Amino acid sequence: MLIEILAAAATPPQNAFGFVKAMEQGGVIAWSVLAILTIMSVSSFYILFSKLFEQNKIMKQGDAMRSTFWRAGTLKEGAAKLDKNSAYRQIVDDAIKADADHAKLTDPVEAHDWLHGSIERSQDLIKSKLATGLPWLATVGATSPFIGLFGTVIGIYRALIKIGIAGQASIDAVAGPVGEALIMTALGLGVAVPAVLAYNWLQGRNKRIAEQLAAFSNDVLGYMASDGGVKPIATTAGGVKTAPAPVAKPVAPAAKK
Repeated sequence: MLIEILAAAATPPQNAFGFVKAMEQGGVIAWSVLAILTIMSVSSFYILFSKLFEQNKIMKQGDAMRSTFWRAGTLKEGAAKLDKNSAYRQIVDDAIKADADHAKLTDPVEAHDWLHGSIERSQDLIKSKLATGLPWLATVGATSPFIGLFGTVIGIYRALIKIGIAGQASIDAVAGPVGEALIMTALGLGVAVPAVLAYNWLQGRNKRIAEQLAAFSNDVLGYMASDGGVKPIATTAGGVKTAPAPVAKPVAPAAKK
């Protein structure tokens, strides 16, 4: 008899109020809220890593452009040195095509305005591609706390029903529903906070990329508008800036005496 008492005392009590037990108290609604929040969280992290990979790729393309592009003699030669799928090459190719299409226009349009509009449209396409997925992160950050709050409300409602049935607010009667309510709140916040942080971080990186694309587009436009006279300073692989080779100007023939 003494041995049985000692064995029962040594056995740790079973936890009847764990995560699974609390979710079972909530039933279909609790599991549905958990499934929705899980999908939102997984999709948020997928967008974060995929957009981060895409941004890093464009940043590396920018480094390659600064070290090779402006060392070429013409825009076509510089574009040939860039990767075929490079965002910077897309801008150059669109600028070259716009320059060729300007001669086909029947209405008088300033070449500068035509080139500027074509290059800006090319930038907008790149920025639009970079921005895909970010609205979903904003949606997750804004709505997931309310989805968790819905589960919280249901948990509190169940706790109140159990209190009414039992006639007293005993711990064993309300621990399950209250635990479910707190879990739903924590899950909603746990999904929202990473989504908001990822959205703001990716937005900041997109802004820096957009600034770099705008600067490059302005350089391309200046180069084309000046027939190669305006050319930015090139950068070597080690980050050393070198002045571009001067553009040769035709020498006027000497006047006859």
